Amino acid sequence: MSQISPVEYYPMIKDMPVGERPRERLQHYGAGALSTAELIAILLRSGVAGESVLHLAERLLARYGGLTGLAQASFAELCQEKGIGPAK
Repeated sequence: MSQISPVEYYPMIKDMPVGERPRERLQHYGAGALSTAELIAILLRSGVAGESVLHLAERLLARYGGLTGLAQASFAELCQEKGIGPAK
């Protein structure tokens, strides 16, 4: 019998309660109340089909080893990431 792996679900920002959304928390509490991933998600503005902007930000941080690694990534490297391109 084969085992079916569960599909991961990443809630979209619009599905979050208003008070828990990163942009609203930034406005109400300031940048210090948000994680690095939440701040990056605000800058990116949108995710891709099947992946929320918050998960996209978390994935980028994990892939590049944090904010320092992400900042050191080349434009070409970033453009190869799903959800990132010349317009983002």
